[in-house]
Amino acid sequence: MTAVNRQLVLNSRPKGMLAPGDLQLKETAVPGLQDGQALARVKYLSIDPTMRIWMAADSYLPAVAIGEVMRSFGFAEIVESRHPDYRKGDRVTGFTGLQDYVAVELASQAFQKVPKIPFVSDTVFLGLLGINGLTAFFGMEMAAPKKGETMVVSAAAGATGSIVGQIGKIRGCRVVGIAGTDDKCNWLSKDLGFDAAINYKHRDWKGKLAAAVPDGIDIDFENVGGEIMQTVLGLMNLHGRVVVCGLISGYNKQDPGMMSLGTVILKRLRVEGFLLLDYVSRFMEAATQLGQWKMFGKIKDRETIVEGLEKTPDAINMLFTGANTGKLIVKI
Repeated sequence: MTAVNRQLVLNSRPKGMLAPGDLQLKETAVPGLQDGQALARVKYLSIDPTMRIWMAADSYLPAVAIGEVMRSFGFAEIVESRHPDYRKGDRVTGFTGLQDYVAVELASQAFQKVPKIPFVSDTVFLGLLGINGLTAFFGMEMAAPKKGETMVVSAAAGATGSIVGQIGKIRGCRVVGIAGTDDKCNWLSKDLGFDAAINYKHRDWKGKLAAAVPDGIDIDFENVGGEIMQTVLGLMNLHGRVVVCGLISGYNKQDPGMMSLGTVILKRLRVEGFLLLDYVSRFMEAATQLGQWKMFGKIKDRETIVEGLEKTPDAINMLFTGANTGKLIVKI
C-alpha cells in the first residue's frame, strides 16, 4: 500500500462551470488507524449534480469549506481494520470524498456494507442500487402513479431519470422522456421502453412534446427546471403532481430555476420536493425491489466511466454539458 493519499480539495468556489484550480489535487499521508477505525481504499466515485451545490452554499448539508476534501459519495474496500464491524476485504459505500483513502470511524453512520452479488458489478451500488436508484424509487412513490396516466421525465437519460421512467412503465404509465441528443432519445425509446423521447435541442421540441402527450400530463418528474419545466407545466392536467428532484439548469447560474406559481394555481398542481436522506430507514427495502426488477429485466442501466481521480473536475462538468449517458462514475 502506498503511503500517499491523493485528495481533491475545494480551492475556490466555482462561478459557472468548474475552472482549473477550483478543485486542487494535493498529496497527504494515508490516515493512520486508531482503535475503532478502518481504512478503506476508494475505488469508484459517484459524480452527481448535488456536488455543484455543495461547492457553492449551505443547503441540506453545509457547504464544503475552502481547503476541505471535496464531498462525494463513493465505493471503497476495507484494506486494514481496527473496527469491530469491518474486516479486510469488506466493501462499503458512503461519503468517501474525492480521495484515494478514507478512514471509517466507529461512530460514523456515513458508510454501509454492500454484499458481493454474482454477475453484478461494484459500480451498480453507486447507480441503480445506490443513490440514483433509491432517489428514483422514493420519488416515484411520492408521485403515486396510476395505470394509464401520462408522466414526463426531464433529464431522462441521466442516472436517476432513466430509472424513474422505467418504474413509470412498470406502474403502467405512458412515459415521455426529455433529453439532449438523438442518441439519448433513441436509447430511451428503443432500449428502455419509453413511449416517446423528445430532444429539447431541436427547434420544434415544444410542439413535439405537446404531440407526445395528447391527453395532457399527470406527473412531472422534474430534474431540470427553467424553460423545460415551464413548458411541461403548461401541458399539465388539472390536479397534476410535480415531483421536484432537482433543478440542474440553475446550479451553475446560482438560479433556482423554479416554475411560475401562477401556473401552479391555475392548474391546481401539487408540487413537492424531497431529499433521499428522508428515507434512510427504508434503503434496504428499495434496493431489494430495484434488484429484483433488474434481475428480471424490467430495469436496465447504463454507465459512463471516467478514469483517474485527476479527471474528476472534467467529469463534474460533463453533468452540465450532457456528455454522459446514465450513471457518471470516476474510476480511481
